[in-house]
Amino acid sequence: MHAKFIIRNGRSTRFLLVYCADCGTLAFSSLVPTLQSYELFIGLRYTRARQRSRFISFISMVSVIGIALGITVLVTVLSVMNGFQREVRTRILGVASHVQLVGMDNTLTDWRRVADIAVRNDEVIAAAPYVSEQGLLSSGDSVRGAYIRGILPDEEEKVADIAKHMVSGSLAQLKGGEFRVVLGVELARALRVVVGDRVVLIAPQGQVTPAGILPRLRQFTVAGIFAVDHYEFDSGLALMHMEDAQRLYRMGDKVSGVRLKLKDLFRSGAVMRELAGVLGPSVYATDWTRLNANFFRAVDIEKRMMFLIVFLIIAVAAFNIVSSLFMAVKDKQADIAIMRTLGASPGSVMKIFLIQGTLIGLIGTLAGVVFGILLASNVDVVVPFIENLLGFKFLSKDVYQISDLPSELRASDVLITAFFSFVVSVLATIYPSYRAAKINPAEALRYE
Repeated sequence: MHAKFIIRNGRSTRFLLVYCADCGTLAFSSLVPTLQSYELFIGLRYTRARQRSRFISFISMVSVIGIALGITVLVTVLSVMNGFQREVRTRILGVASHVQLVGMDNTLTDWRRVADIAVRNDEVIAAAPYVSEQGLLSSGDSVRGAYIRGILPDEEEKVADIAKHMVSGSLAQLKGGEFRVVLGVELARALRVVVGDRVVLIAPQGQVTPAGILPRLRQFTVAGIFAVDHYEFDSGLALMHMEDAQRLYRMGDKVSGVRLKLKDLFRSGAVMRELAGVLGPSVYATDWTRLNANFFRAVDIEKRMMFLIVFLIIAVAAFNIVSSLFMAVKDKQADIAIMRTLGASPGSVMKIFLIQGTLIGLIGTLAGVVFGILLASNVDVVVPFIENLLGFKFLSKDVYQISDLPSELRASDVLITAFFSFVVSVLATIYPSYRAAKINPAEALRYE
């Protein structure tokens, strides 16, 4: 079957001229009301491989693969960055608090009044006092610095999720006056202790004796070990009953501050400002975004930079569309000249190559979106397979805080990526199509 170019005869709507590109014949045909535009017909026809234009079709295929690969990588990278941010935030807030109300010099005298005022806020679910200090833990020849937090176990479970991450023992074992401690799993491993073993806590505040200033020492029994899968907390946090911490650090009935849990963690900034205005200058209010500001800011910047870097892959693929269309225009000069002599306008010729380039971009975009969604949805399967194949882990827990590569696919990321990729692909077709429309029929047919 011969391929036919259907061209309107000037402004007439009564008949069409049908030119056969394979045999060079010309014939009249009546206009069919349902007939599609010949620009679309020819544009789709040019995307198929022919014996004399296989190389052009190969370049077009490379463009499609490049766009699809770029979108696949970009969707996957954005999903992994979203998942990474979500997992780290969840694990940080599982131990930290949404809002902290801290006294001046790390001392809050009337913490019960502060807690009562805080829970009156509609956004606050629970409040829990705490004592925060530094200390050294030793066991045998092992010594490790630790962040000491004195808590009330029953109240702490309302503002944190540590009780859900206990590997052994429980927070309920922390009782005032019994001097027991709960350690992070990495800290317990470094000290080489398990539940039931004893550790010595060395407080930095010394006591004056006739022999000079000596550090305060107290022996604690390990009552539990937790693992929140966040290296900073697993390797440096030790929990004890608030009464024991107050006694060890000689705080009396005072605490360091009050920790709050909110209904909506993203409302923490507004709640923090509201409580700061109510409580006055004697209480310093801060929230989780400020406590971890540098980390989350770094993640946001990294996400934006990764978007720009990976998007360059799509831009390179779009330049392949430019080169393939220029070669197609060069190859089809005779066809363009014949169509122009049969009445095709420069705009119609431009539409033909716009359709050809747009089709390449559309196919690449759709393929990239499909493969990107599939890969982003199965990162938890693909990454462990690659790690086992190569014999190393992509994420080191002591550097990236988490050891597993999470993924959170967002429709907004997919739509934005697909939109910008398609727009770049369409823009890449404009200049080659414009050059095709400017071809002089007489010059093109001179050597034919």
